[in-house]
Amino acid sequence: MLGADPAAVAMAADILRAGGLVAFPTETVFGLGADATSDAAVAKIYAAKGRPAFNPLIAHVATRRAAEQQGIFSPQAVKLADVFWPGPLTLVLPLAAGASVCDLARAGLGSVALRIPSHPVAQQLLAVLGRPLAAPSANPSGRVSAVTAAHVREDFDGRIDAIIDGGVEVGVESTIVGCLTDDPVLLRPGGIPREAIEAVLGIKLGETAPGAAVNAPGMLAAHYAPRARLRLDALNLEPDEAGLDFGGRFAPGSKVLDLSPRGDLTEAAAHLFAYLRRLDETHSKIAVAPIPSEGLGEAISDRLRRAAVGAG
Repeated sequence: MLGADPAAVAMAADILRAGGLVAFPTETVFGLGADATSDAAVAKIYAAKGRPAFNPLIAHVATRRAAEQQGIFSPQAVKLADVFWPGPLTLVLPLAAGASVCDLARAGLGSVALRIPSHPVAQQLLAVLGRPLAAPSANPSGRVSAVTAAHVREDFDGRIDAIIDGGVEVGVESTIVGCLTDDPVLLRPGGIPREAIEAVLGIKLGETAPGAAVNAPGMLAAHYAPRARLRLDALNLEPDEAGLDFGGRFAPGSKVLDLSPRGDLTEAAAHLFAYLRRLDETHSKIAVAPIPSEGLGEAISDRLRRAAVGAG
């Protein structure tokens, strides 16, 4: 357990730069933070939470300028940021050119969920870290969100690297608004009421249609689908196939990428989106080795099944 003094915050930032996990207070609930620019670090969030699918994560940033380096702001998004940031509002925006938030944090989508928290401890941590911080709520998937450091320690004792102590203010997650078109959409109610947002915009927020592609945390994600046709649970490679391997099942070669030669599911999760994209750039058929169903294997398999449905 770390305090909220400058030395403790600097120590937490060092842990994050090294790829570790740090829980920290925001004005909404405690967040479980990892370096949002690192697939390997973000994979540890999914492993620690037991998150069932690679839903996109919110990337927390310190300043508006930092947010503009990650997402493209429409006029409506500018209005909302002007009024509600810093604060419990997350904006889902088209990804900016040169953005550093990694594929895994975005669930492979061409959009990014951004927030500037107002909590002084979160602000200090982001300022010292100097990069986006992926941070879903600090609770195991399906459990109640944590609003005290004691809650976090109870849920994650021994499974994360540090907890910064401090209180929260709102106690519910941020409101999420999608600003991917000219018609902003309420993707998740939260700490800022719909009415306050609509008053600023001067229009009613849209709603997500059942079965629509979803691009916000806490919702069923519609993931990047490759052009290539995927063959899942493949035990061997056909001559015209590239291979997305796991645990060294396929013979190594120029058209085979192994998610984890040593069979580590956290490592496999970190490589999933990047390797799938690389193979998709040069091959029309991809054989995917069997993935174990336990732990993060469930999420990896879920992602691959969705990709297979939309592929080709």
